[in-house]
Amino acid sequence: MSASFTRRRLLRGCAAAAAVVALAACGESPPKFKGSDITGTHLGKGLALTDHNGQARTLQDFSGKVQVVFFGFTQCPDVCPTTLAELSQVMTKLGADAERVQVLLISVDPERDTPEILKQYVTTFDPRFLALTGTPDQIRQAAASFKAYYAKVPRPDGDYTMDHTAAFYLLDVKGEARVLANNNIGADNLAHDIKALL
Repeated sequence: MSASFTRRRLLRGCAAAAAVVALAACGESPPKFKGSDITGTHLGKGLALTDHNGQARTLQDFSGKVQVVFFGFTQCPDVCPTTLAELSQVMTKLGADAERVQVLLISVDPERDTPEILKQYVTTFDPRFLALTGTPDQIRQAAASFKAYYAKVPRPDGDYTMDHTAAFYLLDVKGEARVLANNNIGADNLAHDIKALL
């Protein structure tokens, strides 16, 4: 065995040991989420909408809070009311921590969802919930920034409904997208992931 080979093995061993020490020095390991970890995607950065009280909003307005963002509309027959009822349960499970959480419903139906209708709808489930709306272009930009899908679907009676992404986006206290959870994750798992970000 040559001296240079031994030296290379020794250097590799030292580098590996240094890496282990460096990792240990970083402190806690990253949180284990029940939903999908989307850290680093920077989703939602293009959001610029108006809340149901008429106030212009961006994600920066909710800095210091975990944000739970989802897309929906007030005339949704099943997914949206079920989702809001579940989020109401989550807020109860969080107890005092709920004050550090902001639930945001982004309407995909600005044609029918006026601020007044949105306010009445979301605050029925929890007075702390906020609904966001805007022009069709602003809604398109917000959905694109989250890579969320929605589309108008005509009905035989001449009316229409909306197809849309049914998922929760969890953003940390700095406004960074961290978790994507499907809408059947359950209140306990959702509360778990929110607590991991607080």
